[in-house]
Amino acid sequence: MSGNLIDYSVDKGVAIFALNDPPANTYTYEMNRELDECILRARMDDDVHVILLRGAGDKFFSAGANIKMLSEVTPGFKYYFCLHANETLNRLEQTPKLVIAALNGHTVGGGLEIAMAADIRIALKGAGKVGLPEVTLGVLPGTGGTQRLSRLVGKTKSIQLMVEGGLFDFEEAEKLGVVNYVWAAEENGKTWWDRVMEYAWSFCPPNKAAKAVGRIKRSVQSGWEVPLESALAIERELQQQLFQSEDAKEGLGAYNQKRKPAFAGK
Repeated sequence: MSGNLIDYSVDKGVAIFALNDPPANTYTYEMNRELDECILRARMDDDVHVILLRGAGDKFFSAGANIKMLSEVTPGFKYYFCLHANETLNRLEQTPKLVIAALNGHTVGGGLEIAMAADIRIALKGAGKVGLPEVTLGVLPGTGGTQRLSRLVGKTKSIQLMVEGGLFDFEEAEKLGVVNYVWAAEENGKTWWDRVMEYAWSFCPPNKAAKAVGRIKRSVQSGWEVPLESALAIERELQQQLFQSEDAKEGLGAYNQKRKPAFAGK
């Protein structure tokens, strides 16, 4: 399915969302509504095990919010625009399926805020810059940037990066912990995108117990902000759900039988 601003497709258990608003894949309220719809569609599809975000084209993942749109709307609209973006990215973050952001180009401002709501970020070496330069516009990163960046790199470093407002390359982002991997355009005869897809498929059945992957994510995301005792209770409840799954029976049985498990995602 192709929307007006996000192209949605599924490839062997991986739902691919391509942000598609040339030339820079900037997002608007309309794109955020499509993103919200895509998240719900992938969440409710039992045949989808991983969500993969990328930018259409080869220059931008996303350059963030559409500045022209923001300059034309009322302050009230801007507030509700940010609120809806928060709600949408929270929904992405809380969906118990692994979310990978494939950074195939510049990932700036709100584009980085979207990427930081993913669980794993894989960048294309030499393809672009990342950063939160909103201070240069007289505003702050208002769709989760101040909170998610500080949780990734620490309080002091995140303040420095945001108040300086500079952009940095993917290799520096990897050193900071903003990006998990930086892969070359081609390696061992495989393109960057081929490797990204192979990585995404590695978390799908029969390779991995997709329910366990999703519950690990959910345990971390839901437990991060609550006291340890409450977080451990969340962990126990999710573990009990997994103990009752077919994949847990398969995994334990395969271990005892000294064979490779064949997971079904159930």
